[in-house]
Amino acid sequence: MFKIRRSEDKDLVTFALSGRIEEEQLPELQKLLKIEPGAKPTPIALDLGDVKLVDREVIKFFAACEAHGIVLKNCPSYVREWIETGRGRSNEP
Repeated sequence: MFKIRRSEDKDLVTFALSGRIEEEQLPELQKLLKIEPGAKPTPIALDLGDVKLVDREVIKFFAACEAHGIVLKNCPSYVREWIETGRGRSNEP
């Protein structure tokens, strides 16, 4: 089961993701990221510490997020490796 929890402090908005993330969940996550900046832009982070499994499209999405300045916190090593392997491909955050 995929879950998103949002937290905020004065300098950072964090979306903690957990569970299995597949391409079907990306539209929901993309929508949250697009509406988040609101009136004042605040840096955004995705906390991946509780992510169990991701598919190829999600890896591309995470790489695109980083390219657009979104921080990936607690990124599992296998996800980091796949992102680095797939650099150069993009998928809109």
